[in-house]
This record gives sequence, C-alpha cells and structure tokens, in this order.
Amino acid sequence: MSGSWDLVADIGGTNARFAVCDGLSRELRCCRTYPVAEYENFSDALETYLADVAGRGWSPTPERACVGSAAPIRGDVIRFTNSTWSLDRRALARQLDAAVYLINDFAAVGYAVMTLSKGDWHQLGGQAPEAGFPKGVLGAGTGLGVCSLFAVDGIYHVVEGEGGHVDFAPVDAQEIAVLQILTGRFGHVSAERLLSGAGLVNIYTALAHLGDKRPLHDSAPAITEAALAGVEPLAVQTLELFCRVLGSTAGNLALTFGARGGIYIAGGIAPRVTDFLTRSDFRTRFEAKGRYASYLRDIPVRLVTREHLGLEGASAYLRQRGGGQRLPTAGASSGVADPQ
Repeated sequence: MSGSWDLVADIGGTNARFAVCDGLSRELRCCRTYPVAEYENFSDALETYLADVAGRGWSPTPERACVGSAAPIRGDVIRFTNSTWSLDRRALARQLDAAVYLINDFAAVGYAVMTLSKGDWHQLGGQAPEAGFPKGVLGAGTGLGVCSLFAVDGIYHVVEGEGGHVDFAPVDAQEIAVLQILTGRFGHVSAERLLSGAGLVNIYTALAHLGDKRPLHDSAPAITEAALAGVEPLAVQTLELFCRVLGSTAGNLALTFGARGGIYIAGGIAPRVTDFLTRSDFRTRFEAKGRYASYLRDIPVRLVTREHLGLEGASAYLRQRGGGQRLPTAGASSGVADPQ
C-alpha cells in the first residue's frame, strides 16, 4: 500500500465510479461504484469514497485527481447531461488540496482504448487496424458517447465530440416508422434516442405501438434479459433493431473519420449482449454503405470487454501528463480543462 496516490473517477448519468491509482504501480485499487440517484450531489458520493479509502490506510488526500464527466467540458463548472449533479473544478481542488483535471467521460474511454491489450476486446469482423490511421470510439450506456483518436507524428491524440446527438438516420421501413413515432414524442430524434438504455425502451414501446401489442417491460435490463432468453418476440425485435442501428452508426463513424485504425465499441450495453450482437445484422449494416462497402469491409470493429474503462482512461490521462508523452492541447478540442 502506497501513501502516494491519484484519485480517478468516472461519473455517468447512472453510476459514479471512483478508484485509487497507486502512485508506485499505477494500478487501480479500491474501485467502487455508487448509484447517482442515491446521492444528492457529487461531493456526497466523493466524501463516502474518501472515507472508505482513509479507512483502508491510504493517505488522506490524493496527489492529483482526474474526473471523467458525462458532459461537455466548458470552463470550471460542468453540469451533467443525464443527471442533476454539477461539479466545480476549483471547489474540488480546494476540497482535495490537489490538482484536478476534468475530461469528458468518453474522452477518458478514448485514452483507455490506447492502453488495450490482446484479450481486451471481441472482434466483430474486419481485419487488423492500419497503423497511423484514425480510430473511432462509441458506446451506448445511459447515453451514447462518441470520440475519435488521431495520430500526429506517430502519437495518438483524443478528440472528444458529441456524436451521440447527431440525427438518427433510419434505413428501412421499420426504422422510418419508429422515427415517426419518436419524432412525435421528442421533436428531434438523435442516435442516442435509440442507442442507450432509455433508447432500448424507446424502441420497445415504439414497436409495441406499431404491432398493437401490450408492453410487458419498462426498463432496459428487463427488455435485454427477455431478448437474450428469447422469451418475448417484441424484446428480441427490439434488440435486433438496436444492433442494426448500432452497426449503421458505427459504419457512419468509420466513414466520417476514415477510421482505418478501427472502430471500438464500449459502453454498458453492448458487452452484455456480445453473442447476440455477433449473430445480429450489426456487421452487415456496418458495411452497407453502397459504393463504399468495400472501403469498410476490412475495417475492424472491436467490442471492448475490459472492465473499468473510464477509470483506466482517467488514469492513462494522468500517466501521460506525468510521463513526458505529448498530450492533446487543452481546451474544447481535447476535452481537457487544465488546473491553474
């Protein structure tokens, strides 16, 4: 046990995850997950975690902290997209008496992708990544996260984005009908309205309406469980449509960035349905881009199975800052708010 440590956190709309990054080994320890809904604010969850850490013999305060946050990083105060929490970097720095870095939660996933080893993913078609070419990363969980990795002079840099909020682009008649229903509910229908936990519910209720069926479930876990068990056709159809749309969206990302370095799928949903996703039309839809089908054919899609990806990414960011490797320039393009 080391007296020197960094605090890393991955704060989403559903869960807040914290870990100690050992100052000597750089390994993650004391990984904890707290439901966001059970805490009034970020500070309460953090205090709970710090008390746990102190009780296990670590020094009272970290050397540095890196927080991956499910929100665009603009200045020192952020407000989370899918929860009522907010976070003030300056106040947090005073609370911890440490340098604090804020990065977008999916930028953190991008940093983690750069640390993956063989065995950390399940490949969904394609060949090997082409060195030096861009990589795309997306993941469906509470929301839909998107970022990209671009190489400059042989070093990959993370570029955050809000690609989860691009327009949903239906491909077949069923998807067009679902879009019409969701447009009536939301006005603008983003990809996230389908590719997320709430998105699974949106698809399920829309298909129930189209088929004049009574919905049996009202949550993403219940729908997913029923689909994987094959006990309800409507749930199976929902997950099938989800996989098709995920494939189309991943293919769009590959074309947009020229991601011959590969597409990486993270998030909380896809790794839980690996076998279903593998058997689905995901890869067919990934490549179904008309004249550019051959362009996409060799691009690998890797479903990331490594745990604690956001925490690993926050740790990787701190490691890069301290290790002399070139980092993205601070600001909106890099998703980094530097301490002053």
